[in-house]
Amino acid sequence: MSNRELFSEFQEVSAKQWKQKIQVDLKGADYNETLVWESPEGIKVKPFYHTDDEVSMVQNERKNGTWKIGFNIDASNALTANKRALNMLQRGVESLRFTIPSEETKITTLLEGIDIKIVPIHLNMAFLSRKYLNEVVEFYGSSLENVSFHMDPVGQLAKTGNWFDNWNKDFEFLKDTLTGSAANVLSVNLALYQNAGGNMVQQLAYGLAHANEYLNAFINTNDDPHPKCLTFTVSIGTSYFFEIAKLRALRRLWDALIEAYPTDVKMHIIASPTRRNKTLYDYNTNMLRTTTECMAAILGGADEVMNIPYDAIYHQNNEFSDRIALNQLLLLKNESYFDKVQNAADGAYFIDTITSQLAEKALILFKSIEKGGGFLKQLKAHTVQRKISESAQKEQREFENGTEVLVGTNKYRNQNDKMKDEIELYPFLKTNPRKTLVQPILEKRLAESIEQKRLDDE
Repeated sequence: MSNRELFSEFQEVSAKQWKQKIQVDLKGADYNETLVWESPEGIKVKPFYHTDDEVSMVQNERKNGTWKIGFNIDASNALTANKRALNMLQRGVESLRFTIPSEETKITTLLEGIDIKIVPIHLNMAFLSRKYLNEVVEFYGSSLENVSFHMDPVGQLAKTGNWFDNWNKDFEFLKDTLTGSAANVLSVNLALYQNAGGNMVQQLAYGLAHANEYLNAFINTNDDPHPKCLTFTVSIGTSYFFEIAKLRALRRLWDALIEAYPTDVKMHIIASPTRRNKTLYDYNTNMLRTTTECMAAILGGADEVMNIPYDAIYHQNNEFSDRIALNQLLLLKNESYFDKVQNAADGAYFIDTITSQLAEKALILFKSIEKGGGFLKQLKAHTVQRKISESAQKEQREFENGTEVLVGTNKYRNQNDKMKDEIELYPFLKTNPRKTLVQPILEKRLAESIEQKRLDDE
């Protein structure tokens, strides 16, 4: 039974009638200037949406009820990381991502006691090493379906300005690893573009073009090793409904892109709250931010959601913040029914419309990138960096003039907050002058300049 049949006793009101009623209530104020606002992506958001705005949407591939609670762990010290991982698994974590800085991290120590038949493992390595991969294979045997190696040479170039080695060697390494491997190998660090200040259209288009470099490299002929899945790491920002739409648009765009290739490649989305809007002062507000960002990730269709501790920008790992970060997800999954409702955002005219508009705008930008020679060519020409920088500077200006609000930092600040003695980690952008092939894309929080001044004034 349709919704219209359910409400057949009531007279249907058209969008035109609603708008006329609103204009009467405005008492002469301009409708567009008063109630219509424009997003950073150039999307005009109306005060109401109607069945007239209904768009045909492709059903999300992933059902909301199947998302996993993930957890990020720094693996600088293998033994400490292993103990932390086992502890979090006992508390309800369902997947793990280890950030491995060097080959000195002993893989047998790191993964001891973790059953990959039950727990998906993500190995985010800051290096490419055949020896290290072989150690993982030897440890787990051939059953690597639940293991993902987050190999992303294009992302390495974008973030650091250099390849791991060089284009030929990096891609040859990926090809060798893909051949006969049961593990997921390729990943796309889409989070980089969000944390650097790119708007949502840029995030989607650059992420898609980034992924397309791998598809072009590995699915040109039937003889090439075909990746079974690409893992997309996504950061979720402040704009709740837009972030839901962003993830839905990403799946829609991926489905459209993969149709152009002779084989099917699945996408797997790992979503985490952004660091861009996190603050040093009034840091407890970060809990509210991460909660809504995790909610948006779930409703948008992420496969795994990995929260970040509210004090992650300035504190070392600690028991309290780990517990809070995990409990936020446990509450959403086990007490808020976010593991029961499937595709809760379906049928919301506003979200469907924004999803469609984001996808359309991102597709236009993606086609422009491909017409211009592809993502790598535009990265080497510094076009991508320039566009993201322009978007970031615009957002920074809005933050500084108060249009973009971070409560407790540029509005409603507590002047009695003192943070100088609390800082354990350097919370600001680190620069390391060195020779690079391309200009790196730099991740920077909005509040850094204000926070640095406040620290100096303490």
